[in-house]
Amino acid sequence: MDNNQPGSAGGRGGFGAFFGGGSPGYSHSDLAGVPLTGMSPLSPYLNVDPRYLVQDNDEFILPTGANKTRGRFELAFFTIGGCCMSGAAFGALNGLRLGFKETQNMAWSKPKNVQILNMVTRQGALWANTLGSLALLYSAFGVIIEKTRGAEDDLNTVAAGTMTGMLYKSTGGLRGVARGGLAGLALTSAYALYNNWEHIKGSSTRMSI
Repeated sequence: MDNNQPGSAGGRGGFGAFFGGGSPGYSHSDLAGVPLTGMSPLSPYLNVDPRYLVQDNDEFILPTGANKTRGRFELAFFTIGGCCMSGAAFGALNGLRLGFKETQNMAWSKPKNVQILNMVTRQGALWANTLGSLALLYSAFGVIIEKTRGAEDDLNTVAAGTMTGMLYKSTGGLRGVARGGLAGLALTSAYALYNNWEHIKGSSTRMSI
């Protein structure tokens, strides 16, 4: 039975009118002339102009004065959690290495398994605690410096890293404070340089031209 006959189209129109709505029926010849590319013609399937579906702007609305990027306080949770998990994973691998090294002369037995497992858990907890503490201090200093200066730039990163190293090694006296500060300064400076490498390279290229 041909669904494109006037009778069938009229039947569909009659049922649509009976239920209070109804959409026009399209034959194969009508649909054949509709281009498949472009967004300007009306869609015969949705009965909606697809131009209204194109989103050239951002699909979210920010409060007045809000930034499009997350601040240090929002990133602090990710930083602390990521450092804890990374430290636990690294510590577990290091503990596994140390466990096999210390028990290499022992026969494979239950005491050897227990000793390796103890080394893995001990090293995992140690490294997770260490990196988590460093991330907590770094995030706290970063948030405080950002709120104090009222700006977010690489200077906050370098200052927070330097102060974190100084405080973390403060129990070692002035020499420990100096070493920790230099270590934090070097690491955060390298991180800031890595983040701005493309900008620095582009600036040097424009100056040479």
